[in-house]
Amino acid sequence: MTERMQIMRIGVVGYGHLGHYLVDRIQREGAKLGLTLVFVWNRNADKLRGKVAQELILHNLSDFVDRGADVIVEVCHPKVVKDFGVQFLSKAHFLVGSPSALSDPHLNQQLRQAAEHHGRTLYVPSGALWGGQDIQRLNDSGALKALFIRMSKHPSCFRLTGDVPSDCTENRGRRVLFNGSVAELCPIAPNNVNTMAAAAMAAGSLGFSGVRGEIVSDTALSDYHVVEVEVTGANGFSVHTVRRNPAKLGAVTGSATYNSFWSSLQGGFSCTTLFVCVHHDPVEEQRAVCW
Repeated sequence: MTERMQIMRIGVVGYGHLGHYLVDRIQREGAKLGLTLVFVWNRNADKLRGKVAQELILHNLSDFVDRGADVIVEVCHPKVVKDFGVQFLSKAHFLVGSPSALSDPHLNQQLRQAAEHHGRTLYVPSGALWGGQDIQRLNDSGALKALFIRMSKHPSCFRLTGDVPSDCTENRGRRVLFNGSVAELCPIAPNNVNTMAAAAMAAGSLGFSGVRGEIVSDTALSDYHVVEVEVTGANGFSVHTVRRNPAKLGAVTGSATYNSFWSSLQGGFSCTTLFVCVHHDPVEEQRAVCW
């Protein structure tokens, strides 16, 4: 007798480029993978009309509780994580597509406690981060001494807040916009540094305050984003990786990151190299962070 495939009910919060991509793939390929869409929410619901079935459109995000999602995927904005993250975890597992929100230590702790209390899992996708599993292992061994990440993009790709200048189109060339801790950087560029936030979650001993980050505006980067990761360990150990992620002008997210998210969904939300997972273990009654 053939074993029936377990169906995972997915709710998607956000319908920008990444949200659109994920919703489209779930609708086209989800059935054979055991994934089904139960709702899609977007701040502007008009954007969903004609693209998402009317019965799947969620007009009031607070009504997510009525849809019975197993996993809620946020690909919207850190504010949604802040405003709804704890509520989401009370009813479902939660994939945080805007992990820069977790740079707020109070919110980070609230979400961890909610995951533990409700027996849920808080997933942080690795996204554009390369070598996250190795960073985690080095951290867990106690040998991780420093972590630095530089993200270089065309100026049109940055969405910055505060006083940091981002419009460098009139002055062609390369310009460092910010260099400092990831804790300081996340509120300045919440939509641009999710890779750094995922790294800070992996490097738990350093945390958001201990991981260093730099964002660079470079008008020569019209076709891709560049992510550089420098890891320093004990006894002179070091690793330097450079990843070129194809991206269109003005794109916040590189195209390879879309595939990374989809691979995460296909993987069935297990704590693999695709995620940092914060979850409650009902047997050992402890919180774990894993890749």
